[in-house]
Amino acid sequence: MRMMLLRALMLFALIGCFWSPPLTGWSADWLPTEPDLNTRIDELYDHEARLFIMLYSLKGNGQIDYVTARLVQEYSRSSYGNPIYNTEEQPLFYWWNHTMWNDPEQDGVNGNEKVYQENTDFDISRYKPCLFNGQPC
Repeated sequence: MRMMLLRALMLFALIGCFWSPPLTGWSADWLPTEPDLNTRIDELYDHEARLFIMLYSLKGNGQIDYVTARLVQEYSRSSYGNPIYNTEEQPLFYWWNHTMWNDPEQDGVNGNEKVYQENTDFDISRYKPCLFNGQPC
């Protein structure tokens, strides 16, 4: 009798493991690797967060559909006045498929990235909020 109760309890625990809800921080979609620089359409610098942000169009239609953000270690200007950013080698944040991903180890896309926020898009209006003569600023 005791052995049957132990077996039933183990079976119940095993079934519970398979029917449990997925862990938070993981998405059903896999994050694709960082795109080739040829698909980059713009870059931004967030002074407040010290992030260098690259905007990509994977489909090549000019619409932003993949974004990466790297921490900036040092910021300076060249003798011509152009900005120079020394960044981490790999991004800290990714935006793709209406999901913001976080990679605190900054080791590139390798499966250990966690979902930071779902059902969100990169908000470019924070950086380019206006139109001038019908053209984006």
